[in-house]
Amino acid sequence: MFKNREEAGKILAEKLSIYKDKDSIIIAIPRGGVVIGYELAMALKTGLDIVIVRKLGFPSDPETAMGAIASDGSVVLDTEGITYLQVSEKELNRVKSRELKEVIRREKKYRGNKRFPDLKKRTVIMADDGTATGLTAIAAIRFIKKRHPKKIIFAVPTGPSEVLDKIRREVDEVVVLDTPYPFFAVGAVYEDFPQVSDREVISLLKKAGRE
Repeated sequence: MFKNREEAGKILAEKLSIYKDKDSIIIAIPRGGVVIGYELAMALKTGLDIVIVRKLGFPSDPETAMGAIASDGSVVLDTEGITYLQVSEKELNRVKSRELKEVIRREKKYRGNKRFPDLKKRTVIMADDGTATGLTAIAAIRFIKKRHPKKIIFAVPTGPSEVLDKIRREVDEVVVLDTPYPFFAVGAVYEDFPQVSDREVISLLKKAGRE
């Protein structure tokens, strides 16, 4: 059990200490991933930025992901699940449209007029507070790949081993602290796992910029 996201981020940073003071950058997945990303950025003495993606929930069960969408409109889908639950193209497009609007809202709120960083020839450490299905992570990773970084590392406190195996096929390296079996939920490995607000995300991004 991790006490909270802050503790998990500090422990994760120890595993990534070889990248301290190197030409690396932390790219966090909001909202919870920004808390992890902030701790990594402080420990590794590097910059912090974000990539915004949103889960696409099944119409019949919005908490369960049938895919994820990035800010450029690109999607990753669980095609088997969509076929099994007979999600129509119309239903899928409705969910995609709604979540893309939320992605754009968050992009404007969190980033303002700040441009996305140049990632060419840089090592990108992507951070989240956990992964359950891997769909959101893979959508974020593929968005980053289009920016041609030198290397991509996916760093996360927890996730199921079979999902992390899928993510490994997308990146150069995966750094994970705990792969519980059976895996129930990301929040199950934290003693304290509150919702992270927009205000907290913005505050941490500004604080990282100053420090």
